[in-house]
Amino acid sequence: MIKSIIILVFLMILIYACEQSNNVVDKSMQTTICNPVNLNYRFCLDKPSRRESADPTMINFKNEYYLFASKSGGYWHSDDLISWDLITTDDLPIEDYAPTAVVMNDTIYFMASADKPVVYKTGDPKSGKWQVMNPEFPIGMIDPCFFVDDDNRLYFYYGCSNINPIYGVELDPKTFNPIGEPKVLFNSHKDKYGWERFGDYNENEESPWIEGAWMTKYNGKYYLQYAVPGTQFKSYCDGVYVCDEPLGDFMLAENNPCSSRPEGFVAGAGHSSTFQDKYGNYWHISTMTISQKHMFERRLGLFPMFFDEDGALYTYTAYGDFPFIIPKKKISGPNELSPNWMLLSYNKPVEVSSELSGHPKQYVTDENIRNYWSAATGDKGEWISMDLEKECTINAVQINYAENETQIFGRKSDIYYQYILDYSPNGKTWFILADKTKNKSDIPHDYIELLNPVKARFVRLTNYHMPCGTFALAGLRVFGNGGGNVPPRVNGFKIVRLETDRCIANLKWENSSDAIGVNIYFGTQKDKLYHNYQVMDADSVTIRSLSSLSKYYFSIEAFNENGRSKSSNIIEVD
Repeated sequence: MIKSIIILVFLMILIYACEQSNNVVDKSMQTTICNPVNLNYRFCLDKPSRRESADPTMINFKNEYYLFASKSGGYWHSDDLISWDLITTDDLPIEDYAPTAVVMNDTIYFMASADKPVVYKTGDPKSGKWQVMNPEFPIGMIDPCFFVDDDNRLYFYYGCSNINPIYGVELDPKTFNPIGEPKVLFNSHKDKYGWERFGDYNENEESPWIEGAWMTKYNGKYYLQYAVPGTQFKSYCDGVYVCDEPLGDFMLAENNPCSSRPEGFVAGAGHSSTFQDKYGNYWHISTMTISQKHMFERRLGLFPMFFDEDGALYTYTAYGDFPFIIPKKKISGPNELSPNWMLLSYNKPVEVSSELSGHPKQYVTDENIRNYWSAATGDKGEWISMDLEKECTINAVQINYAENETQIFGRKSDIYYQYILDYSPNGKTWFILADKTKNKSDIPHDYIELLNPVKARFVRLTNYHMPCGTFALAGLRVFGNGGGNVPPRVNGFKIVRLETDRCIANLKWENSSDAIGVNIYFGTQKDKLYHNYQVMDADSVTIRSLSSLSKYYFSIEAFNENGRSKSSNIIEVD
């Protein structure tokens, strides 16, 4: 009898383990993504060995998406904004920075930054075949942007400088040659606009780089977006000017910057492009910074973008590196995108198979992509185990690899990661969560959405194959719900705006032991708190990205593994 019971229990465990090993959502069924976007970012061709992708242009062509980015060795295609395949080509200048693309009359036109740029075209982007359309475009520049108006008139915007402004000019749609002289549209005013100031925290006096122009038309108005202050900074963001004409006198929009993510696991939301999906939703694909091995070590982030009832343009980046839903319908606001999965892994204790000096194990859970843990080798069998400290519901896991001691340059067929991801209720009995031991895809920010959530306290990742270097992670991030109470409403929220520099405000609040962080929402109108600033495990922050000409309104909410608190009362700061 006892023997039969033992056999039955064993069989039940075996069946359970087999079911869980197939619990990873197939890409065709996946509903969420998590920034940075999980692309096969190319290793650069020059030293040091590192991945780079930036300055993205996304277009919707016949209800499919094409993504062009700097130094990517090709361009990507997707039909759902979740799964991407790389298209390689010998026809385009894929080593040039900041490409632009535009759809006109069932044809895609492409150009990249160059002293002597060339315009290319194709009606079949999946083929990788392009033709030269204009071999001698007469304007040498950096950061080009094409824009086709509703009347099929074609415009061109460009500029990338810490001295010179953003320019615009009309083009002949048949030849792509300029009609008339370029017009100066705007330049930096860092004395008045804090978001234009240099540095991770807008703390430096250097002149910013004004760059990355992108035009969007909405309800008869022209929204000219631009990037500042520099691609290597967390403060990298997009501002926006508005006008009734494509080359008129642009005025700064009240809501600025229109895209910003100054903190988080991965920060930055600048030099972007704005596009509509097949359902009519607006999206902003942006440059995000790592900038440790090299200033241009960067990734891409995708964020929902909206126009409010008054035409104000804003990008929703709160919890912008938590999982969010890719909708299959027209949505009305950001609340429709949240699956309500919270971060379970922040500062949780970990054990590792080995540790490399300078890259300790606690870096894997500190929510900072610029830090990383590394094992001593890249050998099969190196592992990391995380204790969530209580049984939690797990819905998704993001594995962020770090290129430590790699010697890879360009793209190769053997660049991929293989591993086993498993979980345990007690640290003794383990069940497979994801078996990627046969994987041959290059997925440096592998995001795993579960078909059914699991209950677990421990998560373990075991290396089977590294393409080069050591087994190193910038973040092993676990999302779901801790099953407890949300944090209480934040008390003692106070803001002091500097009289000597109105771009700067000091914020303070009472930190709660029940919270792991706060999100601060602010804006120039009481009902439009479109900006946010995430702070982990602290009771104060200094924000230096304000406009000196505007009053502001602030609110704060706390969050933990279980959810978000109620927001505080809104505070007006003149």
